[in-house]
Amino acid sequence: MVTILRDVSVNLPIADVWERLRQVGQAHELFAGVLVDGRIDGDLRTVTFANGMVVTEQIVGVDEPSMRVAYSVVDGPFTRHAASMQVVADGQGSRVVWFSDIKPDALADMVTPLMEAGLAALKRNLEGAQPD
Repeated sequence: MVTILRDVSVNLPIADVWERLRQVGQAHELFAGVLVDGRIDGDLRTVTFANGMVVTEQIVGVDEPSMRVAYSVVDGPFTRHAASMQVVADGQGSRVVWFSDIKPDALADMVTPLMEAGLAALKRNLEGAQPD
């Protein structure tokens, strides 16, 4: 199993970033540009990527005290997938830390650029939503 860790700083207070990230049914809005659609049914979230790929994820938890969302892809090419995103304080702003544990290891070449594009979209969409 391979672990991929990526993070991005966001020029917004931690509470503002968490308020958006915790809304797991709105991932397609938060990650717009990488995701083009999304829906949630119970603890299952189905997202559509800009490249047409559709993935079903099980929301494992939304942990308010630690400001962490955990999920697992339940279909597709993975034999194992577990991921979490956490918001932490970073000076006057925030940092979003994203871990993905995946198997088979060879899928890291597909997942890593998607995570990097996702974090860039998250930053752009969050910071673009700031009032003037």
